[in-house]
Amino acid sequence: MKPQSRFTLSATTVDAPNAHELARFYQGLLGWPTRKEEPDWVEIAPPDGSAGLSFQTEPHFTRPQWPSTPSEQQMMMHLDIEVDDLSSAVETALGLGATLADFQPQDNVRVLYDPAGHPFCLWIRIDSSGA
Repeated sequence: MKPQSRFTLSATTVDAPNAHELARFYQGLLGWPTRKEEPDWVEIAPPDGSAGLSFQTEPHFTRPQWPSTPSEQQMMMHLDIEVDDLSSAVETALGLGATLADFQPQDNVRVLYDPAGHPFCLWIRIDSSGA
């Protein structure tokens, strides 16, 4: 029997009108250093070497629409980023160039748009024990 190949997620790649600009935003938000940089490509990752984010310049990039509508480019995925202080994290993201979405679906989550228009969520864990 042939052995099963090993699969390891190394990064999630995000298209943008300018890979370097969007990478700088997420570096500021996450505090991750650059792993690799090319003219239309940037990789950032946590110092422990685990999976990071890659950004590639896409000349025909179209901003996604969220919440979705049938006639606009729909969001294909989004990042969920856990934080320990939601209001402070939102202020940090806004200061780096994010914008707050009009629609907010949950009390412990804030939906924002990065500078390229990708929705992402900042969220805080709610203690389910009732304490």
